[in-house]
Amino acid sequence: MRTVDLIHRKRDGEELDSPEISYLIDAYTRGEIPDYQMSAFLMAVYFSGMTDREVSTLTECMIRSGETVDLSSVNGVKVDKHSTGGVGDKTSLVVAPLAAAAGVIVPMISGRALGHTGGTLDKLESIPGFRTDLTVEQFHAQLSEIGLCFIGQSERVAPADGKLYALRDVTATVESIPLIASSIMSKKMAEGLDALVLDVKVGSGAFIKKQVDARRLAQMMVGIGRRMDKRVQALITDMNQPLGYAVGNALEVMEVSQTLMNQGPPDLTRLCLELAARMIFLAKITPTLEDARHVAENKLVDGSGYRKFKQVIQAQGGNAQALDKFELLPNATGMREITSPRAGYVSAIGAEDIGRASTLMGAGRDRKDDRIDPAVGVILEVKMGEKVDAGSVLCRLYYTSEEHVEEASEMVEDAFRVSQQKAEERELILEVVG
Repeated sequence: MRTVDLIHRKRDGEELDSPEISYLIDAYTRGEIPDYQMSAFLMAVYFSGMTDREVSTLTECMIRSGETVDLSSVNGVKVDKHSTGGVGDKTSLVVAPLAAAAGVIVPMISGRALGHTGGTLDKLESIPGFRTDLTVEQFHAQLSEIGLCFIGQSERVAPADGKLYALRDVTATVESIPLIASSIMSKKMAEGLDALVLDVKVGSGAFIKKQVDARRLAQMMVGIGRRMDKRVQALITDMNQPLGYAVGNALEVMEVSQTLMNQGPPDLTRLCLELAARMIFLAKITPTLEDARHVAENKLVDGSGYRKFKQVIQAQGGNAQALDKFELLPNATGMREITSPRAGYVSAIGAEDIGRASTLMGAGRDRKDDRIDPAVGVILEVKMGEKVDAGSVLCRLYYTSEEHVEEASEMVEDAFRVSQQKAEERELILEVVG
């Protein structure tokens, strides 16, 4: 078969069969199809879309392109949680310990920050000594012993996705929903999971801005999982303001500690409990979702989720005391307050602007080889809907270099809107799919 014919047919909106998609992915992975032809194919997909069957085939091909993780030797139901990324989204560090404390086996294979959204591995590595570069044997052993392990994604898992993602990044095809769905699910399904809970973020601080697109992505990913005989549920959640109060790696670890001690922000706590409950339910630890919610809440209130997280930190070489003594975490050397220009109600907090300001100060990356400063970030003092006085503090910027503080301050000032009328409260969990 000829690559140009397949590009032509996809450009015209035709459905490709499994052997045709397999040929494209396998030949591209081997270097037999040049980048310019695969770029044309990706753009054809961007405009013409893919059927559910095509997306499932694409996902399976990307899984087959590399290694899969065999967790059959680890007793228990294996459930992971994946977020599409948001500002202040530190849910994995709360949800995974709560689920593991309830008896779920949680193989948490996570990523790093890129752009204005944070990465789980970067947050964890702000804890002194914490290692995510474990061997496969260490990963298995820790899952068997503790029920939870955090490691990075291997380049040998779904390498076709790595090649395709790099091409999408430079050909303006990243936003294609079929390509996003197959990218996420190929990596997750290669992990040896039994079930998966997805948190699909939507809004100003998310990758996906419209709820209709978030719904389509959620439905597509749930469908891929089901066709592979996996239990998958997705929550569509609001990302029009940062989640919690902390944005930045060590600052978010501090907030995780407070949340696991049941003293965290209400929005973060609520979302974490719901995500943990769904992991517990999909692991078949409880007969109903309502029972799972009670278990998740008990694991938060009795401190067992907090103890589980400390156990994992210690097992992976980190200083677990840092959860109690925040001075052991990286701390910023400078602080700047952003105040309200007028009295009124906070009607908007642009999550993307907050995320971009944190990245500018060093909390995130624009390129994969950028170094991260774990100490810097932003702490909100208010959330949407709250009443403020003129001159009251809206947030604080924490920095270690003054180089970009002025620009970051302007971004953060632009992120806040203060109005005379109190805005309607937004729902945090917008929809459930699956």
